[in-house]
Amino acid sequence: MPRPRRDDLAAWPLAALMVVSGVTHFTNPGYYRGLVPSWLPARSALVVLSGLADVAVGALVAVPATRRAGARATAALITTYLPAHLEPLRHRHTEQQASDRPAGVAARVAVNLGYVGWAAAVARRATGRPRSG
Repeated sequence: MPRPRRDDLAAWPLAALMVVSGVTHFTNPGYYRGLVPSWLPARSALVVLSGLADVAVGALVAVPATRRAGARATAALITTYLPAHLEPLRHRHTEQQASDRPAGVAARVAVNLGYVGWAAAVARRATGRPRSG
């Protein structure tokens, strides 16, 4: 059995994270609807589309031949989610969960920026070629 390449060691968990995240959009759509900013229309449709997008980029990251493009798409996709994590700051006058208070929002944004950095690192290391032998 061939040894995993170094880029595989970071890519496989990223791919799994994105696929699992995408699947949970369908198993727990209410949670994700609650994250969609109130100013966006068609919240349920956005949850479905973002779930499909998560699964798609995860699948691309999992395949060495499409890894670079998939990791770049993952970084871009997660970046588009940042406004949803900032949205609670617009509603500070209402009662909020800890994750919706400024410190919680900062933590959510930091985690998501970490995911963007992770995806960018996977893209940089990806060879864009299938594994040989």
